[in-house]
Amino acid sequence: MDKQGVYGLLESEGIPFEATEHVAVWNMEDLARVDLPYPGRDAKNLFVRDDKKRAYYLITVMGSKRVDLKEFRNAHGTRALSFASDADLESILGLFPGAVTPFGLLNDSEHRVELFVDSELLEGPGIVGVHPNDNTATVWLRTEDLVRLLESRGTKVSVVMLRCHRSRLPTG
Repeated sequence: MDKQGVYGLLESEGIPFEATEHVAVWNMEDLARVDLPYPGRDAKNLFVRDDKKRAYYLITVMGSKRVDLKEFRNAHGTRALSFASDADLESILGLFPGAVTPFGLLNDSEHRVELFVDSELLEGPGIVGVHPNDNTATVWLRTEDLVRLLESRGTKVSVVMLRCHRSRLPTG
């Protein structure tokens, strides 16, 4: 599913959203230079796999956080974790580096990837900004709507309190 497909799906599901079109961003540092309507509500998405390449996870946290994969492993009982390859990203989620997003899970027809969402994304206004399978835009929607949409499409989603560290990188 491409960017227009994501927009169309959100519209057909009646999910309110806003889209901010911007220059391609490849990392959180690039995104920090973009004028965003909801500063500090952008998400960081990490696509990881276990050491046997049997289990894949997408970890979604506030953009200002740093995830310690060792702490994540201990808290969630996984095997040792590392970042998934670009080839896995493309073959499983249909995405390219710099465009990692929970919407990529809509392309995971085998439901191989489990999504872990940091509960902090549901706090306050509960709005999150994620790419629509393309790094030239950010979609803003309620985190609970995103979770509900992905669950309705067969994705296993766990909303958990992730112990993360604040990054020194400014967001928004």
